Amino acid sequence: MPISSSVLDLIGETPIVRAQHLDTGPCELYFKLESANPGGSIKDRIGLSMIESAERAGRIKPGDTLVEGTAGNTGIGLALVAQQKGYKLILVVPDKMSREKIFNLKAMGAEVVLTRSDVAKGHPQYYQDLAERIAQETPGAYFINQFGNPDNPAAHEHGTGPEILRQMAEVGGLDAIVFGCGSSGTMTGLSRCFAQHSPRTELVLADPVGSILTQYINEGVLSTKSGTWLVEGIGEDFLPPISDFSRVKKAYAISDAESFAAGRELLRKEGILGGSSSGTLLAAALKYCREQGEKKRVLVFVCDTGNKYLSKMYNDYWMLDNGFIQRQQHGDLRDLILRPYSQRDTVVVAPSDALTVAYQRMKLYDVSQLPVMEGDAIVGIIDESDVLLHVYGDETRFRDPVSTAMVSKLEKLDVKSAVESLLPLFDKGHVAIVMDGAKFLGLITRIDLLNYLRRRVQ
Repeated sequence: MPISSSVLDLIGETPIVRAQHLDTGPCELYFKLESANPGGSIKDRIGLSMIESAERAGRIKPGDTLVEGTAGNTGIGLALVAQQKGYKLILVVPDKMSREKIFNLKAMGAEVVLTRSDVAKGHPQYYQDLAERIAQETPGAYFINQFGNPDNPAAHEHGTGPEILRQMAEVGGLDAIVFGCGSSGTMTGLSRCFAQHSPRTELVLADPVGSILTQYINEGVLSTKSGTWLVEGIGEDFLPPISDFSRVKKAYAISDAESFAAGRELLRKEGILGGSSSGTLLAAALKYCREQGEKKRVLVFVCDTGNKYLSKMYNDYWMLDNGFIQRQQHGDLRDLILRPYSQRDTVVVAPSDALTVAYQRMKLYDVSQLPVMEGDAIVGIIDESDVLLHVYGDETRFRDPVSTAMVSKLEKLDVKSAVESLLPLFDKGHVAIVMDGAKFLGLITRIDLLNYLRRRVQ
């Protein structure tokens, strides 16, 4: 490959790979790896298109402030281009966004404004409306407005679409393409491109359960009521101004559980680390493929890299917390233990370990207390307060053994105890140490109980 003069030269021309191990029915399924873009997603394309088009029109110049509302990846695409071209960038993002995306944005120099993800368009805290208001109130700021910006779909009409058709010509063409819809730029741009250059290609929408778009496509009904979903970047509660759904004839509503399971299966079977929306698209693509009565060549986007979701869909504990992975149910307190000791999931220390070890494990695993184990016997518990009180005033005491700071007088709870028996322990500021006779099973914290109660409601 030639040497590029800028990271922006690496946007586009992403590879396509054929599925080898998934059940695709009679169809051939191909993955367009938009995760290979330098910013890790398909949104790099529109970030470049919208900024460079605004430059050519004289609406912005380096040094100006750009503002946008984004579910994440458009923000990263814009941050990549803004960073290289010398713009200040303010991004308003809903609070369901993964930590990895927020860290990524801040590391690239963007100013991030978090807002609510549980409100609809028209609410003052809705991320798009808040971004527009910030742009209006910031002197000299330019509102990118991906949802109403024609340079968004243009990036796909003149870039992504022709690129796909050229690549797929090597295997005989493209019968169907599966995509998601957020700002609708991908769908609208591809629709216009294929209408002219590949009119027989079917356009299939993958949509989160809770979005209004599936019902609109399949039934022609535009609902004013939307739900909530955890998949990031796709699904809508309104029709974006730039949207053109006229050539989309089929849509699938995919639940969060299906999306995350499909994304994890994509990695497990095909070795492709995709994000949450990639799981939605794959689940829809597999449904479409298995419904066909003849061989078709179907392409689906891997919209972004799963590196941005390691703390969510690829984190077993997050999946358990949210009810997307099911453990065997016992009908007792074992059902509330997130990290069972018998499975070696519990993070522990030994009484002879230095307090620095306990501190480092608390930080690494984001826990505030650790069981102290001698063999398989619990002999104490140590939390952040214990460490703090022991080392405050003499930091050299971090080298002391855990046994010097741990609590060894333990209140233990039998596994068959009622859930209500947890409350007095929590009221004292303790965690529940769950035992089956002399056998230590694990800890239950306040958040474990809250997650358990929430799952029962779901």
